[in-house]
Amino acid sequence: MIGVLIVDDHQLARSGLRSLIEPEPDLTVAGEAGNGPEAVRLARMLRPDVILMDLKMPGGDGLAATKAIADDPHLAATRIIVLTSYDSDESVLAALRYGASGYLLKDFEAPALLQGIRTVAAGEALLAPVIARRIAETWTPPAPPARPPYPALAELTEREREILVKVAEGRSNAELAAELHISHATAKTHVSRILAKLGARDRVQLVIIGYRSGLVGPDH
Repeated sequence: MIGVLIVDDHQLARSGLRSLIEPEPDLTVAGEAGNGPEAVRLARMLRPDVILMDLKMPGGDGLAATKAIADDPHLAATRIIVLTSYDSDESVLAALRYGASGYLLKDFEAPALLQGIRTVAAGEALLAPVIARRIAETWTPPAPPARPPYPALAELTEREREILVKVAEGRSNAELAAELHISHATAKTHVSRILAKLGARDRVQLVIIGYRSGLVGPDH
């Protein structure tokens, strides 16, 4: 059962989300919060699998809450989907960089919401390729390091590097399986090993690593 924490300052919005989630046999609403600080408190108490996080709320915004939850080692297994009205909103990019696993526009269809929750709970990301590129492009590069960035890349096999590139370009596990002629389970195992080797939290961080390391970019 996938436990979902709903975070929105509008009671009507929370009720609408609950009405979509509760009938699903594999999903349950673990709790509701009306602002960022309450979301952080309930996340630490309830340990939900997925959080639906509204970003703009009075009394504590979702961006700060996203960062606090993603930075909490006790909530490493909790995934965050940010809810937004505009996919060009800079706060969406910030939330993804802080640790959110994807985003949904607020005009979503019910099937997209339910599939999105399951996708993120399974360890994948809700990340359109154009957003993946914008995350990497707007990430401020660090000062030139004394050693190559991401030395752990050297630990990846040739196949894992190939998969990292495809993940950074926005491929899902299903797309990896189809393109590489491997099973879905094998694709998922490869991604899990890459995450472990690079010490990355999720696929969004793999996007950032792929672009910032030069494996993906305008010259590739």
